[in-house]
Amino acid sequence: MSTPAVVIAAPASGSGKTTVATGLIGALRRAGHRVAPFKVGPDYIDPGYHGLAAGRPGRNLDPVLVGAERVVPLFRHGSAGCDLAVVEGVMGLFDGRIDEHHTDPIAEGSTAQIAAMLGAPVILVVDARGHSQSLAALLHGFATYDSGIRLGGVILNRVGSERHEQVLRAACACVGLPVLGALPRMPELAVPSRHLGLIPAVEHGSAAQAAVEAMTDLVAAHIDLGEVAALAASTAQGESWDPRTELVAAVLGSGASGSGLVAAGADSASDPGFGASGAALGGEAPSSFRPIGSSSDSLASNAGLASTVGPLARDLDPLSAEAGAVVAIAGGPAFTFGYTEHRELLAAAGAQVRVFDPLREELPSGTAGLVLPGGFPEEHAAELAANTGLLTEIAALAGRGLPIHAECAGLLYLTRTLDGHRMAGVIDAEAEFGPRLTLGYRDAVALTDSPLWRAGERVRGHEFHRTRLTIPGSAAPAWAWRSPSGETIREGATLHQVHASYLHTHPAGNPAAISRFVSAASDFARTHAPA
Repeated sequence: MSTPAVVIAAPASGSGKTTVATGLIGALRRAGHRVAPFKVGPDYIDPGYHGLAAGRPGRNLDPVLVGAERVVPLFRHGSAGCDLAVVEGVMGLFDGRIDEHHTDPIAEGSTAQIAAMLGAPVILVVDARGHSQSLAALLHGFATYDSGIRLGGVILNRVGSERHEQVLRAACACVGLPVLGALPRMPELAVPSRHLGLIPAVEHGSAAQAAVEAMTDLVAAHIDLGEVAALAASTAQGESWDPRTELVAAVLGSGASGSGLVAAGADSASDPGFGASGAALGGEAPSSFRPIGSSSDSLASNAGLASTVGPLARDLDPLSAEAGAVVAIAGGPAFTFGYTEHRELLAAAGAQVRVFDPLREELPSGTAGLVLPGGFPEEHAAELAANTGLLTEIAALAGRGLPIHAECAGLLYLTRTLDGHRMAGVIDAEAEFGPRLTLGYRDAVALTDSPLWRAGERVRGHEFHRTRLTIPGSAAPAWAWRSPSGETIREGATLHQVHASYLHTHPAGNPAAISRFVSAASDFARTHAPA
């Protein structure tokens, strides 16, 4: 049976979804419910607040990055053992990936798409400022725009007065939508933000916990939790996501990767997406690629393979399965962007996962692979630079062939300098904070073999940064994709056993890449083990 869920959506960004969703998670937990928190899309920051409120990791549901076929399995995996789930949407209810060729009213990656996949009701959070009786027309439009979406109720946010609330409740009644609660205007609840949105909960420390408690108090006082719990429902059917099953399926599916795309008889290394197949760059995968969710590669058909992953892993990589290569993951305030499934996949592949803080710690003993995820190193550049011993060690190990997977913040950390502060110097580049935000999904092609990808493999990723860097040319670019104007963009760097890029990928959509990385770490541990 699927865990009942509610989806918290809004007509537009900035309506207060995060406040309502986080407060609702906390209030339901306080009332005795075991709540599974989710966020639609690639956002790393909101799940941190969700996790504080729920007392369990916040997770993402992003069909663009992981493939539509994995959304329900990931939901079932992340909500196992819970009474209900709260899913915070992204942007407006029907906003998703922009595609001029898309004619379906439900955009890919939208909150509406996730609600339809889960069969869960939508609670619409409306910023009440400036609204009066005309709210009825807006709600009527959202309720009838697509018959596959069930609008279960409304939460009025930032209500100005009792009279204002009465008028808005009457407008909701005109279209038959129940009001589940009305929140007064409380600007003091605003969580501090900066250039990429909210400050991550890890960085905000005790203030983040205090903000979560305040959101919980607000929701508990003004929203009918009983009605919300009674409204929760889900018709999502299928197998639960399992990292071991995914890794076996990836190995049996030739080991290619990228949002569930598996090479089917193509010589990917000889065709990196240019020439005859160049039109596919930045667009849909060509016919020689098929989704894992189809035919014999489906999650359901591989469910029975989980029991065989141990023997299979030992056959492919004895050290990884038996001894466990140490894979270190950078954490702490400077490296806060990561998906929970990443650690789960690394562990399932046989790695010993160790988290460390580059601001003040050394690499864990025996590190044989290094993951440098996204985050805000530009906010902590001086402290990162002060840990000179770590920077020197990483540079030396990179030169010896240590497998390194660096995304966004990790890329910046590997450059020579960041805003004038010394970094590891693995990549011959300098980084600086820039004037423009770079944001959006990318359909990328790997240009070079690396510990994670094979040249020619297609991957869906997401860019989200306001820094920029110069690479004089000592490293080969990691990715290429086409911009909306048709320009070919080459990005990132690969050298030695390092793959560094601004592109964020979701490991659940690319299990073969994780398997390869752990295998490379095992090789490094084997060849560099003390005599």
